[in-house]
Amino acid sequence: MTTTDIDMALKTIGRIEIPDSAGTLFDHGAFEPTTRRVFVAHTARDRVEVIDHDKGCHLATLDGFPEAAGVVADAGQVLVTNRGGASLAVVDARTLETRAVFDTGARPNGVAVVAHRKLAVAACIGDDVRTPKLQVFRLDADARWSIELPGRPRWCVTDREGTRVFLAIRDPSMVLAARLPELDQVRHWRIPADGAHGLDIDHDNNLLYVACDGGALVELDASSGEVRDQWPLPGVPDVTFFNPASGLVHVAVADPGVIQSVHPRSGSSHATTTAVGAKTTAFVAPDGLYVFSPAHQGCLVLSGA
Repeated sequence: MTTTDIDMALKTIGRIEIPDSAGTLFDHGAFEPTTRRVFVAHTARDRVEVIDHDKGCHLATLDGFPEAAGVVADAGQVLVTNRGGASLAVVDARTLETRAVFDTGARPNGVAVVAHRKLAVAACIGDDVRTPKLQVFRLDADARWSIELPGRPRWCVTDREGTRVFLAIRDPSMVLAARLPELDQVRHWRIPADGAHGLDIDHDNNLLYVACDGGALVELDASSGEVRDQWPLPGVPDVTFFNPASGLVHVAVADPGVIQSVHPRSGSSHATTTAVGAKTTAFVAPDGLYVFSPAHQGCLVLSGA
């Protein structure tokens, strides 16, 4: 596919109402491919909401997730970090039952899963007493690893093999890279923009995309940490997804309320209007994007087709 073949505009194809979501706060969302369901942290209501992607409707509300923050999903399971409960919950994506709960450091936020290695990663913000930590858990055994962090963690991702984790840290603005599961061979890669925040990876080209509070999207080599390029963003970003089918990076910006889509190979960029406060999304391959918007009392369904 060439640059000229790419239509960067996202089109709104629907809206799904989520109960009790006026004036609320959502955090991260994720698509679980085996059940074809979308899960999103409903932070302000201590819940996880479930969307049936194929039927285009709200399926269920799951209670008991205090200040739910990070959500990832794969291989029939969903992982949720609970900032208000210092815990990581494992949910069965089909039955919607909580299968396990792991105690974490204070205020867990970013989360990643390596399903084939049965590993979970939680990045904990810490509090006035406890320092920020990055933790790894074996989901099938009583084993864990932990390191202290040099600053407040944001989002994290792993490489395709699940042998390395990458974590955005706000201040000092950097990406921390470490080997899994031991969390050794640590590297700190400084970012030339303040407040590293949203993060995703282009597995095929071994590139990281870091959306920064300072109003920039930065491209890094995931092997060396070398800064390859950067592009401006129209405000403070949050959730960031790379679409391998189109090569676009989609960044949610809550104010002014847009999805900024950047094509790194051409440098072109396009803004799709959503609503003020819409800071979180869930990507559904090959070209779907759910935008969770309190102003719409639910989510907008966007398509790149």
